[in-house]
Amino acid sequence: MDKKSKLKIIPLGGLDQIGMNMTVFEYEDSIIIVDCGLSFPDDEMLGIDLVVPDITYLQANRDKIKGMVITHGHEDHIGAIPYVLKELNFPIYATKLTMGIIDGKLKEHDDIPKNIKKKIVTYGQSINLGVFRIEFIRTNHSIADAAALAIFTPVGIVVHTGDYKIDYTPLFGDPIDLLRFGELGKKGVLALLGDSTNALRPGYTQTEKMVSKTFDTIFAEHVNRRLIIATFASNVDRVQQIINTAYRYGRKVVVEGRSMVNIIATASELGYITVPENTLITTETMKNYPDEKIVLITTGSQGESMAALSRMAASIHKKVTIKPGDVVIFSSNPIPGNEKAVTKVMNELAMKGAEVIFEQTHVSGHACQEEIKLIYSLVKPKFAIPVHGEFRHRRAQGDLAISMGVAKENVFMLNCGDVISLDENSAAVTNKVPSGGVFVDGLGIGDVGNIVLRDRQNLAENGIIIVVLTLEKGSSQILAGPDIVTRGFVYVRESENLLDEAVSVVRDALESELDPESEADWGKIKMIVKDSLSDYLWKKMRRNPVILPIIMEV
Repeated sequence: MDKKSKLKIIPLGGLDQIGMNMTVFEYEDSIIIVDCGLSFPDDEMLGIDLVVPDITYLQANRDKIKGMVITHGHEDHIGAIPYVLKELNFPIYATKLTMGIIDGKLKEHDDIPKNIKKKIVTYGQSINLGVFRIEFIRTNHSIADAAALAIFTPVGIVVHTGDYKIDYTPLFGDPIDLLRFGELGKKGVLALLGDSTNALRPGYTQTEKMVSKTFDTIFAEHVNRRLIIATFASNVDRVQQIINTAYRYGRKVVVEGRSMVNIIATASELGYITVPENTLITTETMKNYPDEKIVLITTGSQGESMAALSRMAASIHKKVTIKPGDVVIFSSNPIPGNEKAVTKVMNELAMKGAEVIFEQTHVSGHACQEEIKLIYSLVKPKFAIPVHGEFRHRRAQGDLAISMGVAKENVFMLNCGDVISLDENSAAVTNKVPSGGVFVDGLGIGDVGNIVLRDRQNLAENGIIIVVLTLEKGSSQILAGPDIVTRGFVYVRESENLLDEAVSVVRDALESELDPESEADWGKIKMIVKDSLSDYLWKKMRRNPVILPIIMEV
């Protein structure tokens, strides 16, 4: 093998936002993919359900792909797998719980090849994919079975932390394997790709066990009231703590929200959640117990409009009604951008007489500054590539790397699609590949782009006016119309004069510009309609609706 070849690292997602994490490692004719996440649409993405990474580069290099390795089972790391597998077929490697959650996701999609190879990997185990050897290293996160990856390449070792924190007393399993990070550091690590989510926060992230004490206090203070606790569906450790506390206080547990039910079923089946006998009951049997004997665990901690808690708050949930005296606990922090939605749900709950608790019932699953520094001190990478976060988070990690001895010129602030080429001595951004988000709308993937979104925005903000004309066949003689139909522009019954005037403006413009005897030029006619009507409406109302001329020939 020619040692002059370079390792290419190409992030296809996870560098411009929290979410949609996906990184490609390429050496000669071998490609491996680390993670395959989605992100949720922002307010401007009207009608969009999900956003998945652009895999144009992978489609062009499909013959090189040896497999995909997954660090943990959160949506921002596994959510896009079904959509990618519809286009590409490759083996997937993940730890036990992560693979269980992936299996559950794949069952929801009918159009995925049945011959996908899936292999469960244990900590310390290595897998060989092309020229790469990948070792899974135990870490802690807000979901069990999270792993960092040591990727052994022909030019050196690359460590990818995945999402992690350092928890010496995790709720499930053992603490992070710091010894292995140190051993790799002694061997010499070429590059570290590190989680940046909490890089702006000083100190250490608290242990998940801190939340147990808070739950204990809340349960003790509200013994006579129904408790509703919202958390991430995938936060298996948090769900376990709620179940443990409920059992101690003699309460029954109801789980509500499709994703929550699915993940708890998977985690229970695989032994990652232990539910004491007769503790779990269904929503239907909840009415057989007094309120003070019930704890409801639900999705919707981020204010998602279709999640169970949001539907309860809006009084459109079929099975659960919020009552005065209910205590609703938000056991998560709002993801940046979701604050408004969360506040709206909290206000709706408060209006129904519920008490809302949202402080001290959550600890992060991501490393703060001192933990990030500890990883750098153990791994001692030559090059630092901060990932998983917005620019300011990654910049903060870059500064931490420099403070821990990484040369300033060896810290790379990449953008999605950048190709960084490394060998034993050097690293540089050498190219750029297609990247960004592909919109999923219903069953359509990628059929809605920026132009369609712009039209949707324009329609949402300004409404639409449809102008219908009937011409005589073969000439420009107007036989009927123009007639105007509007939606989302003005309330027609109160604006008849305005619309009559608009009809006159369009008719006058057409009569002055067109020769009735000449052959109809549809393009010209549409332009006259649009120009005359938009000028009139802007002068009259300072509004700019979408104008859609429809021409018929008789």
